[in-house]
Amino acid sequence: MRNSLSDVVAAALRVLDAQGLEGCSMRRVAAQLDVQPSALYHHVPDKQTLLALMADDIVRGVGESAREPREFCVELRDAMLAVRDGADVVATAAAFRLGASQIEDRLAELAGPDGARTLLLYTFGHAQSTQTHVQAAALGALLAPARPAISAAAPSTAAPDPAADLDASFGRGLDIILAGLAAFAPTRRD
Repeated sequence: MRNSLSDVVAAALRVLDAQGLEGCSMRRVAAQLDVQPSALYHHVPDKQTLLALMADDIVRGVGESAREPREFCVELRDAMLAVRDGADVVATAAAFRLGASQIEDRLAELAGPDGARTLLLYTFGHAQSTQTHVQAAALGALLAPARPAISAAAPSTAAPDPAADLDASFGRGLDIILAGLAAFAPTRRD
């Protein structure tokens, strides 16, 4: 059976999910499709092109209905976090201007070109940091936060949920950037 380009991208995303970005090789993608690695080159000229197609798939539909930059960035972060190493894939593709994704152009319509670039870099960085934290926690590589001694006078408090804290810190950072953009907007000369 002959594979299509969408089959190759889907297989690459499955390998990414199982092996992470470092383990996402053309050989593993080919094995996922039960073909020789050379068969992939009928669809993509190189791994960078495949990476770009994977990034495009990860962000497909992001921001299409967003009416403000905050909503756009939250959607983008959620899309990247939904895929193992998705933030690394999308950030790398964007940094090297690979792929056909128009996320920066769409965000620029909402926040201007400089605002879009700033928001994207923040969103990519935060998502990458979040994914690193989540993966490290899943591997047991994080130390548990120190818990204060509980006395009869002090009620017990549960440790904060790290994922909720990461989400909250992302929101706070967005608020800071958006406030800065709003303050800068009246004096900006385009």
